[in-house]
Amino acid sequence: MRSRFDRPQSPLDRRAFLRALGLSGLGLALPHRLVSDPYSPLGATLGLDGISARTLRPTGRPVRVAGRVAGGGRGLPGVGVTDGLQVVSTDAEGRFELATTEDRGFVGLSLPSGYRVPLNSTGTARLYRPIEADRRGEATVEFALEPLRASDENHSLLLLADVQTQTRQEMEWFHEQTVPDVQATVRALGGEIVGIADGDIMYDRLELYDEYERAVEKMGVPFFQCVGNHDLDQENPTDAGSTLTFQRRFGPRYYSFNRGAVHYVVLDDVFWYGDGYIGYLGEDQLTWLASDLALVEPGAPVIVATHIPAMGGAYIRYDEAKPRIGSAITNREALYRLLEPYQAHVLTGHTHESEHIWEGGVHEHVSGTVCGAWWSGPICWDGCPSGYSVYEMRGEEVTWRYKSTGHADGHQMRLYPPGSDPTAPSEVVANIWNWDRDWTVDWFADGTRMGRMSQRMGLDPLSVELHTGPDLPPRREWVDPRPTLHLFYAPVTPGTREVRVEATDRFGRRYSEVLRLS
Repeated sequence: MRSRFDRPQSPLDRRAFLRALGLSGLGLALPHRLVSDPYSPLGATLGLDGISARTLRPTGRPVRVAGRVAGGGRGLPGVGVTDGLQVVSTDAEGRFELATTEDRGFVGLSLPSGYRVPLNSTGTARLYRPIEADRRGEATVEFALEPLRASDENHSLLLLADVQTQTRQEMEWFHEQTVPDVQATVRALGGEIVGIADGDIMYDRLELYDEYERAVEKMGVPFFQCVGNHDLDQENPTDAGSTLTFQRRFGPRYYSFNRGAVHYVVLDDVFWYGDGYIGYLGEDQLTWLASDLALVEPGAPVIVATHIPAMGGAYIRYDEAKPRIGSAITNREALYRLLEPYQAHVLTGHTHESEHIWEGGVHEHVSGTVCGAWWSGPICWDGCPSGYSVYEMRGEEVTWRYKSTGHADGHQMRLYPPGSDPTAPSEVVANIWNWDRDWTVDWFADGTRMGRMSQRMGLDPLSVELHTGPDLPPRREWVDPRPTLHLFYAPVTPGTREVRVEATDRFGRRYSEVLRLS
Protein backbone atom coordinates (compact mmCIF):
# COMPACT_ATOMS: atom_id res chain seq x y z
CA MET A 1 0.00 0.00 0.00
CA ARG A 2 1.11 3.60 -0.56
CA SER A 3 2.29 5.81 2.23
CA ARG A 4 0.03 8.61 3.38
CA PHE A 5 2.75 11.05 2.29
CA ASP A 6 2.81 12.51 -1.23
CA ARG A 7 5.56 11.31 -3.54
CA PRO A 8 8.65 13.56 -3.67
CA GLN A 9 9.22 15.12 -7.07
CA SER A 10 12.85 16.24 -6.96
CA PRO A 11 16.02 16.30 -4.83
CA LEU A 12 14.91 19.71 -3.58
CA ASP A 13 11.60 18.21 -2.43
CA ARG A 14 13.58 15.53 -0.58
CA ARG A 15 15.60 18.13 1.29
CA ALA A 16 12.44 20.04 2.16
CA PHE A 17 10.87 16.81 3.38
CA LEU A 18 13.82 16.06 5.63
CA ARG A 19 13.73 19.56 7.06
CA ALA A 20 9.98 19.26 7.64
CA LEU A 21 10.59 16.12 9.66
CA GLY A 22 13.01 18.04 11.86
CA LEU A 23 16.10 16.00 11.04
CA SER A 24 18.40 18.66 12.42
CA GLY A 25 16.85 18.61 15.88
CA LEU A 26 16.49 16.26 18.77
CA GLY A 27 12.94 15.17 17.90
CA LEU A 28 13.94 12.84 15.08
CA ALA A 29 17.54 12.35 16.05
CA LEU A 30 16.48 10.62 19.26
CA PRO A 31 13.20 8.62 19.23
CA HIS A 32 10.40 9.69 21.50
CA ARG A 33 11.03 7.07 24.18
CA LEU A 34 14.71 7.94 24.25
CA VAL A 35 13.77 11.58 24.82
CA SER A 36 11.15 10.83 27.46
CA ASP A 37 13.48 8.80 29.71
CA PRO A 38 13.43 5.00 29.21
CA TYR A 39 16.89 5.19 27.68
CA SER A 40 18.29 7.54 30.25
CA PRO A 41 21.66 5.69 30.37
CA LEU A 42 22.72 7.84 27.38
CA GLY A 43 22.08 11.10 29.20
CA ALA A 44 22.99 9.83 32.65
CA THR A 45 26.30 8.36 31.54
CA LEU A 46 27.45 11.32 29.49
CA GLY A 47 25.69 14.20 31.24
CA LEU A 48 24.02 15.31 28.02
CA ASP A 49 20.62 16.47 29.21
CA GLY A 50 19.18 19.09 26.88
CA ILE A 51 21.96 18.85 24.31
CA SER A 52 20.88 18.39 20.69
CA ALA A 53 21.84 15.44 18.54
CA ARG A 54 24.06 17.64 16.38
CA THR A 55 26.03 18.65 19.46
CA LEU A 56 26.77 14.97 20.08
CA ARG A 57 28.48 14.62 16.72
CA PRO A 58 32.25 15.13 16.96
CA THR A 59 33.73 17.78 14.74
CA GLY A 60 36.92 17.33 12.77
CA ARG A 61 39.17 19.68 10.91
CA PRO A 62 38.02 20.65 7.42
CA VAL A 63 39.36 18.52 4.59
CA ARG A 64 39.21 19.09 0.85
CA VAL A 65 39.10 15.75 -0.96
CA ALA A 66 39.88 15.71 -4.65
CA GLY A 67 39.85 12.56 -6.70
CA ARG A 68 38.87 10.58 -9.76
CA VAL A 69 36.83 7.51 -10.59
CA ALA A 70 38.16 5.62 -13.60
CA GLY A 71 37.17 2.38 -15.27
CA GLY A 72 39.30 0.59 -17.80
CA GLY A 73 41.64 3.58 -17.90
CA ARG A 74 39.03 6.27 -18.65
CA GLY A 75 37.21 8.63 -16.34
CA LEU A 76 33.65 7.64 -15.46
CA PRO A 77 31.06 10.46 -15.36
CA GLY A 78 27.98 10.60 -13.14
CA VAL A 79 29.27 8.27 -10.40
CA GLY A 80 28.14 9.03 -6.85
CA VAL A 81 30.90 9.72 -4.32
CA THR A 82 30.11 10.40 -0.67
CA ASP A 83 31.47 11.16 2.77
CA GLY A 84 28.38 9.56 4.31
CA LEU A 85 26.47 12.83 4.43
CA GLN A 86 26.73 14.59 1.07
CA VAL A 87 26.83 12.91 -2.34
CA VAL A 88 28.56 14.45 -5.36
CA SER A 89 28.69 13.17 -8.94
CA THR A 90 31.86 12.80 -10.96
CA ASP A 91 32.27 15.13 -13.94
CA ALA A 92 32.80 14.16 -17.59
CA GLU A 93 36.38 13.13 -16.81
CA GLY A 94 35.47 11.20 -13.69
CA ARG A 95 36.77 13.85 -11.30
CA PHE A 96 35.14 15.01 -8.07
CA GLU A 97 35.71 17.28 -5.12
CA LEU A 98 34.30 17.04 -1.60
CA ALA A 99 34.53 19.63 1.15
CA THR A 100 34.24 17.48 4.27
CA THR A 101 35.71 17.00 7.73
CA GLU A 102 38.20 14.47 8.98
CA ASP A 103 35.78 12.84 11.39
CA ARG A 104 33.61 11.59 8.49
CA GLY A 105 36.13 8.77 8.30
CA PHE A 106 35.69 7.54 4.73
CA VAL A 107 35.07 8.59 1.17
CA GLY A 108 32.83 6.01 -0.44
CA LEU A 109 31.87 5.07 -3.98
CA SER A 110 28.44 4.02 -5.25
CA LEU A 111 29.83 1.34 -7.54
CA PRO A 112 28.39 1.72 -11.06
CA SER A 113 26.96 -1.25 -12.94
CA GLY A 114 29.28 -3.03 -15.34
CA TYR A 115 32.34 -2.95 -13.10
CA ARG A 116 33.89 -5.56 -10.86
CA VAL A 117 33.41 -5.14 -7.11
CA PRO A 118 36.73 -3.94 -5.60
CA LEU A 119 37.76 -6.29 -2.80
CA ASN A 120 39.76 -6.45 0.38
CA SER A 121 42.19 -9.36 0.51
CA THR A 122 39.54 -11.41 2.33
CA GLY A 123 36.90 -11.09 -0.40
CA THR A 124 34.78 -8.44 1.32
CA ALA A 125 33.81 -5.40 -0.75
CA ARG A 126 35.95 -2.27 -0.59
CA LEU A 127 34.02 0.68 -2.00
CA TYR A 128 35.76 3.19 0.25
CA ARG A 129 39.00 4.94 1.12
CA PRO A 130 39.88 6.41 4.52
CA ILE A 131 40.11 10.18 4.70
CA GLU A 132 43.82 10.83 5.25
CA ALA A 133 44.53 14.54 5.00
CA ASP A 134 47.92 16.18 4.77
CA ARG A 135 49.01 19.15 6.90
CA ARG A 136 47.16 21.54 4.59
CA GLY A 137 43.91 19.66 5.10
CA GLU A 138 43.88 18.14 1.63
CA ALA A 139 43.43 14.53 0.55
CA THR A 140 43.49 12.69 -2.75
CA VAL A 141 41.29 9.64 -3.41
CA GLU A 142 41.41 7.51 -6.55
CA PHE A 143 39.07 4.67 -7.51
CA ALA A 144 40.33 2.51 -10.39
CA LEU A 145 37.61 0.08 -11.47
CA GLU A 146 37.87 -2.98 -13.67
CA PRO A 147 35.15 -3.59 -16.27
CA LEU A 148 33.28 -6.87 -16.02
CA ARG A 149 33.86 -9.32 -18.84
CA ALA A 150 30.11 -9.85 -19.29
CA SER A 151 27.01 -7.77 -18.61
CA ASP A 152 25.59 -7.75 -15.09
CA GLU A 153 22.01 -7.07 -16.28
CA ASN A 154 21.33 -10.64 -15.18
CA HIS A 155 22.86 -11.23 -11.77
CA SER A 156 22.12 -12.82 -8.40
CA LEU A 157 22.22 -11.84 -4.73
CA LEU A 158 22.74 -14.17 -1.79
CA LEU A 159 21.35 -12.72 1.45
CA LEU A 160 22.78 -14.37 4.57
CA ALA A 161 20.83 -13.14 7.60
CA ASP A 162 22.15 -13.70 11.13
CA VAL A 163 25.18 -15.95 10.78
CA GLN A 164 25.45 -15.08 14.48
CA THR A 165 28.27 -17.28 15.70
CA GLN A 166 29.09 -16.98 19.39
CA THR A 167 31.65 -19.77 19.75
CA ARG A 168 34.34 -21.37 17.64
CA GLN A 169 32.17 -24.50 17.49
CA GLU A 170 29.35 -22.50 15.92
CA MET A 171 31.82 -20.95 13.49
CA GLU A 172 32.94 -24.46 12.55
CA TRP A 173 29.30 -25.38 11.85
CA PHE A 174 29.03 -22.31 9.64
CA HIS A 175 32.10 -23.46 7.71
CA GLU A 176 30.99 -27.08 7.57
CA GLN A 177 27.29 -26.59 6.75
CA THR A 178 26.60 -23.18 5.23
CA VAL A 179 29.74 -22.52 3.23
CA PRO A 180 29.57 -25.72 1.10
CA ASP A 181 25.85 -25.10 0.54
CA VAL A 182 26.56 -21.56 -0.69
CA GLN A 183 29.38 -22.83 -2.89
CA ALA A 184 26.97 -25.28 -4.55
CA THR A 185 24.40 -22.51 -5.06
CA VAL A 186 27.05 -20.27 -6.62
CA ARG A 187 28.02 -23.02 -9.06
CA ALA A 188 24.38 -23.61 -10.00
CA LEU A 189 23.61 -19.92 -10.51
CA GLY A 190 26.66 -18.93 -12.53
CA GLY A 191 27.16 -15.39 -13.82
CA GLU A 192 27.59 -12.28 -11.69
CA ILE A 193 26.81 -12.92 -8.01
CA VAL A 194 27.19 -10.79 -4.89
CA GLY A 195 26.45 -11.58 -1.25
CA ILE A 196 25.22 -9.53 1.69
CA ALA A 197 25.70 -10.61 5.30
CA ASP A 198 22.58 -8.93 6.68
CA GLY A 199 23.69 -8.16 10.22
CA ASP A 200 24.43 -10.16 13.36
CA ILE A 201 27.40 -11.67 11.60
CA MET A 202 28.75 -12.22 15.10
CA TYR A 203 27.03 -12.97 18.40
CA ASP A 204 28.97 -10.30 20.36
CA ARG A 205 32.29 -12.17 19.88
CA LEU A 206 33.85 -9.72 17.43
CA GLU A 207 37.20 -11.53 17.54
CA LEU A 208 35.58 -14.20 15.33
CA TYR A 209 35.38 -11.81 12.37
CA ASP A 210 38.60 -13.44 11.09
CA GLU A 211 36.77 -16.72 10.65
CA TYR A 212 33.84 -15.03 8.93
CA GLU A 213 36.24 -13.45 6.46
CA ARG A 214 37.84 -16.86 5.86
CA ALA A 215 34.37 -18.17 5.01
CA VAL A 216 33.84 -15.31 2.55
CA GLU A 217 37.06 -16.26 0.77
CA LYS A 218 35.84 -19.85 0.46
CA MET A 219 32.38 -18.87 -0.82
CA GLY A 220 34.09 -17.09 -3.68
CA VAL A 221 31.77 -14.12 -4.31
CA PRO A 222 32.13 -10.48 -3.19
CA PHE A 223 30.36 -9.91 0.14
CA PHE A 224 28.93 -6.70 1.52
CA GLN A 225 28.35 -6.38 5.27
CA CYS A 226 25.44 -4.89 7.24
CA VAL A 227 25.63 -3.92 10.93
CA GLY A 228 23.54 -5.95 13.38
CA ASN A 229 22.86 -5.41 17.06
CA HIS A 230 25.34 -8.19 17.93
CA ASP A 231 28.11 -6.69 15.75
CA LEU A 232 28.69 -3.76 18.11
CA ASP A 233 31.36 -2.63 20.55
CA GLN A 234 28.86 -2.77 23.38
CA GLU A 235 31.24 -1.32 25.94
CA ASN A 236 31.10 1.97 24.06
CA PRO A 237 28.46 4.35 25.47
CA THR A 238 27.53 5.99 22.13
CA ASP A 239 26.02 4.91 18.85
CA ALA A 240 28.90 6.50 16.91
CA GLY A 241 31.47 4.52 18.90
CA SER A 242 29.60 1.23 18.80
CA THR A 243 30.61 0.41 15.21
CA LEU A 244 34.34 1.19 15.40
CA THR A 245 35.41 -2.47 15.10
CA PHE A 246 32.93 -3.07 12.29
CA GLN A 247 34.21 -0.04 10.38
CA ARG A 248 37.84 -1.02 10.82
CA ARG A 249 36.97 -4.36 9.21
CA PHE A 250 34.45 -3.41 6.56
CA GLY A 251 34.41 0.37 6.11
CA PRO A 252 31.34 2.64 6.24
CA ARG A 253 28.28 1.33 8.03
CA TYR A 254 25.95 2.47 5.22
CA TYR A 255 26.60 2.76 1.48
CA SER A 256 25.23 1.87 -1.96
CA PHE A 257 26.21 0.07 -5.16
CA ASN A 258 24.68 -0.91 -8.49
CA ARG A 259 24.39 -4.19 -10.38
CA GLY A 260 22.63 -4.15 -13.73
CA ALA A 261 19.40 -2.18 -13.46
CA VAL A 262 19.23 -2.55 -9.66
CA HIS A 263 20.38 0.01 -7.11
CA TYR A 264 21.41 -1.56 -3.79
CA VAL A 265 21.51 0.25 -0.46
CA VAL A 266 22.94 -1.14 2.80
CA LEU A 267 21.81 0.68 5.95
CA ASP A 268 22.61 0.64 9.65
CA ASP A 269 19.30 0.73 11.55
CA VAL A 270 20.71 -0.28 14.96
CA PHE A 271 20.85 2.71 17.32
CA TRP A 272 23.01 1.90 20.36
CA TYR A 273 22.27 4.05 23.41
CA GLY A 274 24.87 2.62 25.77
CA ASP A 275 22.79 -0.05 27.48
CA GLY A 276 20.80 -1.51 24.60
CA TYR A 277 19.50 -0.68 21.15
CA ILE A 278 16.45 0.37 19.17
CA GLY A 279 15.64 0.25 15.47
CA TYR A 280 16.32 3.72 14.11
CA LEU A 281 17.82 5.54 11.12
CA GLY A 282 19.87 8.58 12.15
CA GLU A 283 19.89 12.08 10.71
CA ASP A 284 23.12 11.72 8.73
CA GLN A 285 22.00 8.43 7.23
CA LEU A 286 18.63 9.74 6.04
CA THR A 287 20.23 12.89 4.66
CA TRP A 288 22.74 10.75 2.76
CA LEU A 289 20.03 8.37 1.54
CA ALA A 290 17.98 11.21 0.09
CA SER A 291 21.00 12.41 -1.90
CA ASP A 292 22.00 8.89 -2.91
CA LEU A 293 18.53 8.06 -4.25
CA ALA A 294 18.34 11.39 -6.09
CA LEU A 295 20.82 9.87 -8.57
CA VAL A 296 18.54 6.88 -9.23
CA GLU A 297 15.97 6.94 -12.01
CA PRO A 298 12.38 6.94 -10.64
CA GLY A 299 10.72 3.58 -11.20
CA ALA A 300 13.98 1.65 -10.97
CA PRO A 301 14.26 -1.38 -8.67
CA VAL A 302 15.90 -0.47 -5.36
CA ILE A 303 16.91 -3.15 -2.88
CA VAL A 304 17.62 -2.03 0.68
CA ALA A 305 19.39 -4.39 3.06
CA THR A 306 19.16 -3.58 6.75
CA HIS A 307 19.21 -5.74 9.86
CA ILE A 308 16.19 -4.81 11.98
CA PRO A 309 12.87 -5.04 10.06
CA ALA A 310 11.29 -1.81 8.95
CA MET A 311 8.06 -3.02 10.52
CA GLY A 312 7.78 -6.81 10.53
CA GLY A 313 4.66 -8.66 11.57
CA ALA A 314 5.51 -10.03 15.02
CA TYR A 315 3.38 -7.40 16.75
CA ILE A 316 0.33 -8.57 14.78
CA ARG A 317 0.90 -12.17 15.78
CA TYR A 318 1.25 -11.15 19.42
CA ASP A 319 -1.80 -8.87 19.22
CA GLU A 320 0.17 -5.76 20.11
CA ALA A 321 -0.78 -2.23 19.10
CA LYS A 322 2.50 -1.50 17.32
CA PRO A 323 5.93 -3.02 16.78
CA ARG A 324 8.38 -3.09 19.65
CA ILE A 325 11.13 -0.50 19.28
CA GLY A 326 13.87 -3.14 19.28
CA SER A 327 12.16 -5.14 16.53
CA ALA A 328 11.30 -2.42 13.99
CA ILE A 329 12.61 0.89 12.65
CA THR A 330 10.90 3.49 14.82
CA ASN A 331 11.12 6.23 12.16
CA ARG A 332 10.32 3.93 9.22
CA GLU A 333 7.90 6.47 7.69
CA ALA A 334 10.93 8.53 6.65
CA LEU A 335 12.38 5.48 4.89
CA TYR A 336 9.08 4.70 3.19
CA ARG A 337 8.81 8.25 1.92
CA LEU A 338 12.29 8.20 0.38
CA LEU A 339 11.62 4.85 -1.32
CA GLU A 340 8.24 5.81 -2.78
CA PRO A 341 9.43 6.62 -6.32
CA TYR A 342 11.00 3.17 -6.76
CA GLN A 343 10.22 -0.52 -7.00
CA ALA A 344 11.46 -1.01 -3.47
CA HIS A 345 12.29 -4.19 -1.59
CA VAL A 346 13.60 -4.05 1.99
CA LEU A 347 15.56 -7.16 3.01
CA THR A 348 15.94 -7.80 6.73
CA GLY A 349 16.74 -10.45 9.33
CA HIS A 350 16.99 -10.09 13.13
CA THR A 351 13.80 -11.91 14.20
CA HIS A 352 14.86 -15.45 13.18
CA GLU A 353 11.70 -16.17 11.24
CA SER A 354 10.41 -15.83 7.69
CA GLU A 355 7.68 -13.47 6.52
CA HIS A 356 6.67 -10.96 3.85
CA ILE A 357 5.18 -7.56 4.73
CA TRP A 358 3.71 -4.86 2.48
CA GLU A 359 3.67 -1.43 4.06
CA GLY A 360 4.46 2.14 3.05
CA GLY A 361 4.71 1.20 -0.63
CA VAL A 362 7.55 -1.29 -0.11
CA HIS A 363 7.78 -5.07 0.01
CA GLU A 364 9.66 -6.14 3.12
CA HIS A 365 11.30 -9.58 3.12
CA VAL A 366 12.15 -10.86 6.61
CA SER A 367 14.53 -13.72 5.92
CA GLY A 368 15.04 -16.94 7.78
CA THR A 369 18.50 -17.15 9.27
CA VAL A 370 21.76 -18.97 8.64
CA CYS A 371 21.94 -19.91 12.32
CA GLY A 372 18.27 -20.93 12.61
CA ALA A 373 17.37 -20.53 16.27
CA TRP A 374 20.89 -19.47 17.31
CA TRP A 375 22.62 -22.72 16.25
CA SER A 376 20.35 -24.75 18.55
CA GLY A 377 19.12 -27.08 15.79
CA PRO A 378 17.99 -27.24 12.15
CA ILE A 379 15.17 -24.66 12.23
CA CYS A 380 14.19 -21.16 13.30
CA TRP A 381 11.55 -20.89 16.01
CA ASP A 382 8.78 -20.49 13.40
CA GLY A 383 9.80 -23.78 11.77
CA CYS A 384 11.64 -22.18 8.84
CA PRO A 385 14.81 -24.21 8.17
CA SER A 386 18.24 -22.69 8.67
CA GLY A 387 19.28 -21.14 5.37
CA TYR A 388 19.54 -18.02 3.27
CA SER A 389 17.65 -16.12 0.56
CA VAL A 390 18.51 -16.19 -3.14
CA TYR A 391 17.50 -13.28 -5.41
CA GLU A 392 17.82 -13.42 -9.18
CA MET A 393 17.62 -10.26 -11.31
CA ARG A 394 16.81 -10.24 -15.01
CA GLY A 395 16.94 -6.59 -15.98
CA GLU A 396 14.37 -4.92 -13.73
CA GLU A 397 12.62 -8.17 -12.84
CA VAL A 398 13.39 -9.44 -9.33
CA THR A 399 12.61 -13.02 -8.28
CA TRP A 400 13.48 -14.83 -5.09
CA ARG A 401 13.41 -18.09 -3.20
CA TYR A 402 14.59 -19.44 0.14
CA LYS A 403 17.44 -21.96 0.18
CA SER A 404 17.35 -24.35 3.14
CA THR A 405 20.84 -25.41 4.20
CA GLY A 406 21.53 -29.01 3.28
CA HIS A 407 18.36 -29.42 1.19
CA ALA A 408 17.56 -29.23 -2.51
CA ASP A 409 16.17 -26.01 -3.99
CA GLY A 410 12.68 -27.53 -4.07
CA HIS A 411 12.51 -27.98 -0.30
CA GLN A 412 9.92 -25.28 0.40
CA MET A 413 7.51 -26.91 2.88
CA ARG A 414 7.17 -29.45 5.67
CA LEU A 415 4.04 -31.59 6.19
CA TYR A 416 2.63 -32.94 9.45
CA PRO A 417 -0.01 -35.66 9.98
CA PRO A 418 -3.34 -35.12 11.79
CA GLY A 419 -2.80 -34.72 15.52
CA SER A 420 0.49 -32.86 15.17
CA ASP A 421 -1.28 -29.62 16.11
CA PRO A 422 -3.48 -30.27 19.16
CA THR A 423 -5.71 -27.32 18.18
CA ALA A 424 -6.55 -29.11 14.89
CA PRO A 425 -6.51 -32.84 15.72
CA SER A 426 -8.06 -34.02 12.44
CA GLU A 427 -6.11 -31.76 10.08
CA VAL A 428 -2.93 -32.09 8.08
CA VAL A 429 -0.57 -29.15 8.61
CA ALA A 430 1.80 -27.64 6.03
CA ASN A 431 4.48 -25.11 6.96
CA ILE A 432 5.37 -23.14 3.80
CA TRP A 433 7.97 -20.78 5.14
CA ASN A 434 8.53 -18.50 2.13
CA TRP A 435 4.81 -18.09 1.46
CA ASP A 436 3.46 -14.67 0.58
CA ARG A 437 0.04 -13.35 -0.39
CA ASP A 438 0.47 -14.28 -4.07
CA TRP A 439 1.07 -17.99 -3.49
CA THR A 440 -1.64 -20.65 -3.85
CA VAL A 441 -1.69 -23.80 -1.70
CA ASP A 442 -3.79 -26.81 -2.82
CA TRP A 443 -4.13 -30.29 -1.38
CA PHE A 444 -4.98 -33.72 -2.75
CA ALA A 445 -6.32 -36.77 -0.90
CA ASP A 446 -5.43 -40.11 -2.52
CA GLY A 447 -4.95 -38.31 -5.84
CA THR A 448 -8.18 -36.30 -5.74
CA ARG A 449 -7.91 -32.53 -5.67
CA MET A 450 -9.66 -31.25 -2.54
CA GLY A 451 -9.16 -27.50 -3.02
CA ARG A 452 -7.26 -24.78 -1.20
CA MET A 453 -5.79 -25.29 2.23
CA SER A 454 -6.82 -22.90 5.02
CA GLN A 455 -4.20 -20.45 6.21
CA ARG A 456 -4.14 -19.93 9.99
CA MET A 457 -1.78 -18.69 12.64
CA GLY A 458 -0.24 -21.38 14.78
CA LEU A 459 2.93 -23.02 16.09
CA ASP A 460 5.07 -25.22 13.89
CA PRO A 461 4.84 -28.78 15.30
CA LEU A 462 8.58 -29.46 14.89
CA SER A 463 9.38 -26.23 16.69
CA VAL A 464 7.03 -27.30 19.49
CA GLU A 465 8.86 -30.63 19.70
CA LEU A 466 12.38 -29.16 19.66
CA HIS A 467 11.86 -25.93 21.59
CA THR A 468 9.20 -26.51 24.27
CA GLY A 469 10.25 -27.02 27.86
CA PRO A 470 12.66 -25.48 30.38
CA ASP A 471 15.60 -27.56 29.11
CA LEU A 472 14.91 -27.27 25.38
CA PRO A 473 16.62 -26.65 23.11
CA PRO A 474 19.72 -27.86 25.00
CA ARG A 475 22.03 -25.01 23.91
CA ARG A 476 19.49 -22.14 23.99
CA GLU A 477 16.87 -22.94 26.62
CA TRP A 478 15.23 -19.53 26.15
CA VAL A 479 14.14 -20.36 22.58
CA ASP A 480 10.40 -21.12 22.40
CA PRO A 481 8.06 -21.84 19.49
CA ARG A 482 6.95 -18.62 17.82
CA PRO A 483 3.50 -18.08 16.27
CA THR A 484 3.59 -17.88 12.50
CA LEU A 485 1.14 -17.10 9.70
CA HIS A 486 2.70 -19.43 7.12
CA LEU A 487 0.85 -22.55 8.33
CA PHE A 488 -1.85 -24.22 6.21
CA TYR A 489 -4.49 -26.74 7.34
CA ALA A 490 -6.76 -29.31 5.68
CA PRO A 491 -9.27 -31.75 7.31
CA VAL A 492 -8.53 -35.37 6.46
CA THR A 493 -11.21 -38.08 6.28
CA PRO A 494 -10.40 -41.25 8.26
CA GLY A 495 -9.03 -43.91 5.93
CA THR A 496 -7.13 -41.47 3.69
CA ARG A 497 -3.84 -43.11 2.77
CA GLU A 498 -1.94 -40.23 1.19
CA VAL A 499 -2.03 -36.44 1.17
CA ARG A 500 -0.17 -34.32 -1.36
CA VAL A 501 0.28 -30.57 -0.98
CA GLU A 502 1.08 -28.45 -4.00
CA ALA A 503 2.19 -24.84 -3.51
CA THR A 504 2.65 -22.43 -6.41
CA ASP A 505 4.67 -19.29 -5.77
CA ARG A 506 4.10 -15.84 -7.29
CA PHE A 507 6.52 -16.70 -10.12
CA GLY A 508 4.61 -19.83 -11.18
CA ARG A 509 7.07 -22.30 -9.65
CA ARG A 510 5.36 -25.37 -8.19
CA TYR A 511 6.50 -27.24 -5.13
CA SER A 512 5.00 -30.53 -4.01
CA GLU A 513 5.33 -32.79 -0.98
CA VAL A 514 3.62 -36.08 -0.16
CA LEU A 515 2.56 -37.27 3.31
CA ARG A 516 1.71 -40.98 3.62
CA LEU A 517 -0.74 -41.69 6.43
CA SER A 518 -0.87 -45.49 6.26
